[in-house]
Amino acid sequence: MALADGLSYREIERKLGASAPTVSKWKIRFERAGMAGLQGQHRGSQPRTATPAVQARIIRRAQQKPSDGSTHWSCRKLAEELDISKSTVQRVLAQAQLRPHRLDRYMASNDPEFETKAADIIGLYLNPPQHAAVFCVDEKTAIQALDRLDPVLPLSPGRAERHGFEYYRHGTLSLYAALNVKTGQVEGKTAKRHSSADFIAFLTDLIGKTKWARQIHIVLDNLSAHKTQAVEEFLAAHPKVRFHFTPTYSSWLNQVEIWFAKIERDVIARGVFTSVADLHRKLMKYIRVYAQHARPIRWTYTDPKRRVTAKRITGTPH
Repeated sequence: MALADGLSYREIERKLGASAPTVSKWKIRFERAGMAGLQGQHRGSQPRTATPAVQARIIRRAQQKPSDGSTHWSCRKLAEELDISKSTVQRVLAQAQLRPHRLDRYMASNDPEFETKAADIIGLYLNPPQHAAVFCVDEKTAIQALDRLDPVLPLSPGRAERHGFEYYRHGTLSLYAALNVKTGQVEGKTAKRHSSADFIAFLTDLIGKTKWARQIHIVLDNLSAHKTQAVEEFLAAHPKVRFHFTPTYSSWLNQVEIWFAKIERDVIARGVFTSVADLHRKLMKYIRVYAQHARPIRWTYTDPKRRVTAKRITGTPH
């Protein structure tokens, strides 16, 4: 009607807020079909397959075990079970944040003194005693000195570094490590065996490097080598050394475990070692270089209500 009144495209844009292509489109439709050309031509969307009832059915079945004996669903298997398209199942599961293909593992402590021990250790991290040294001590056992039988193909554009599948095993070493909570630096020592005597020898070296401390607090796990009669005699001979044991199944409270994960990624997992001596040399080199830029771990304590608890079951724990 505005065009019939003689208004220009620019005037119609300013008056009605319509763009020039919109004005042109409706003009052409009217010229071709008259009033019928002004009717809506969109056919409308197809009826939804994933109705609320279908969504509830998919979500409920996804949280149950498959009937064929398998442990979890795939989108295709669930779609076939419910006679629904794979895309619909995938979309509904994504909206509900259900991931049947994923598996997260956890470890729940059964220690009745969990809260007391955890608070004691976290207190050492957040507010250590004055004139005292706090170390997180543990050992990484049976580190294999693996040498590849085939040459390592180096990294190149478009191709990742490649290792041959076959390897030669030269032997193993155990790595004792003590992480200084205040500085983040690590004292390390390798040993051919993993025994109480080796553990005491490592502690003796650690005490010799920490003569300035009036007290030495050591966070460690419940390994049997940490609780032998020889260790008890060592503690009696060194009264300024105090042990703080983590709760059972709670080695994650020990900060040195975080550092062990770093050396595993950086040195051990992809390492090629021509001998046990070569393994020792590369481990100690990493520790020396790490000390140059070490930083303390920032430890926080979240809401204890989020703690995972598990029901007691019978059987043999592993």
